[in-house]
Amino acid sequence: MKLRNFTATVAAATAAVMLLSGAAAHAACATDDLPGAVNRPGGFPARALTMVVPYGPAGGSGQVAQAMAQAVTDLTGVAINRDHKPGGSGTVGMTAYMATPADGYSVLEHIDDASSAHALDSSRPNPAQDLIPLVTSQITFNQIYIRANETRYTDWDSFVAWVKAQNGKATIANVSKEGSMERVLMKFITDATGMKIQQISFDKGAPRYGSLAGGQVDALFEQPGDVRKFLDSGLFKPILTILKERPSAFAATPSLLDAGLDFEPLYRFRGFFVHKGVPAERVAWLQWAFQKAYCEDSYQDFNESKYMTLIESFRDTAGSRELIANTIGQYRAVYQQMGLDVK
Repeated sequence: MKLRNFTATVAAATAAVMLLSGAAAHAACATDDLPGAVNRPGGFPARALTMVVPYGPAGGSGQVAQAMAQAVTDLTGVAINRDHKPGGSGTVGMTAYMATPADGYSVLEHIDDASSAHALDSSRPNPAQDLIPLVTSQITFNQIYIRANETRYTDWDSFVAWVKAQNGKATIANVSKEGSMERVLMKFITDATGMKIQQISFDKGAPRYGSLAGGQVDALFEQPGDVRKFLDSGLFKPILTILKERPSAFAATPSLLDAGLDFEPLYRFRGFFVHKGVPAERVAWLQWAFQKAYCEDSYQDFNESKYMTLIESFRDTAGSRELIANTIGQYRAVYQQMGLDVK
């Protein structure tokens, strides 16, 4: 793949929506100007909401679903029951959600996998058009981790040298979906470095993290917030940050440019959606509830604890649609260059 060509294709779109920021979210939160309460239209919701989550409860998506559900409940008094439907890198949960009634009582948590899935196959739901984004509440970057007590390699340069000496036997834990953000970024990295490394697939977060902690794999590809407890305990350490520049929280870890890698990073983003056929007044209430809940102290504390304030995370409905549309274009461009069957 010609990485420079891909960078040129997506850099302009990415720059418009990805603004790095080290500022704390509490100082001036994105939805502070929204009213503190809004009347329920026609008594909606008159009962608990259901949040379909296409991933397990232990990973990053499960954690953000729990945090947002709690923030919405604290704000509105409306309970939210989470229904986890993992499998197929999000496709099982998406299929289940699309079959629910368009009455506003079911909402969907999903990630950028929904955008990349549509980019590869346009028959799959377009989350910016077939759904209404209520809010994007997390945008984050990726890192490569090793065990902190690892002696075979201790940093990025020694890891690359060690992998190359293993003749394809080295391993890294990653997600299972070919064409996902994580898999695409690993292709960028292996193409640029000449590394040959086996990617061991895990759909669920906990087994993925556990595979590195238990020594079943040599490294882990993940987002920092998802493995915060392993970082804080000193069990894992990052050896590469997949950003152009080092964020302050990881000042000792080399970035892409530090490592001589010249490609445009892709990002993990998570948000909440509702059917496009939901009555407009119910959509408006849900938009208020989820966007206002983003600025609840509990949710802001959660985002900060997960390193989710290093990149500006909030997008409203219009901003989410722009982010999703740009992301679909990015993935289509790279999939075509990879020679995948883009439908």
